[in-house]
Amino acid sequence: MTAIPRAALILGLAGLIPFLWGAATVLIPSLDSFSQDSLGPRFTGIYVLNFYGTIILAFMSGVLWGFATRAQGWTIWPAYALSVVPALWAFFMVGGGPEGSIMALIWGYGGLLVLDAIYWALRLAPRWWLALRLPLTAIVAACLSAALL
Repeated sequence: MTAIPRAALILGLAGLIPFLWGAATVLIPSLDSFSQDSLGPRFTGIYVLNFYGTIILAFMSGVLWGFATRAQGWTIWPAYALSVVPALWAFFMVGGGPEGSIMALIWGYGGLLVLDAIYWALRLAPRWWLALRLPLTAIVAACLSAALL
């Protein structure tokens, strides 16, 4: 694997901020109160985890679609077809109540990591892709899991 480009690493880590904030407001009651009063419920706890988690899962479909443009031969159709799975998962599976949605997102991010590995193995994703996606996915799953405590 090659080194993760600095911009991708910094932006990937910055993308964790809403997940970390949501988990922190779930785990720290005083921070939850502050967030509710200052930002409102949409940007607090399980709600921000659900909203942002759904948006990013759908966004990642676009990333995979971009990788699919590199496909050739027999991989073209599967690469494009699989790229829309995370967005469809978010659309159909998220929305069954706060806790059910969190569970759907955890499974969705797990499935996304499998797709990341497939695109990486097919050399559609950059060689550094899994080095970035593995820790990001682990942190996202941990943050989402905090909402279920």
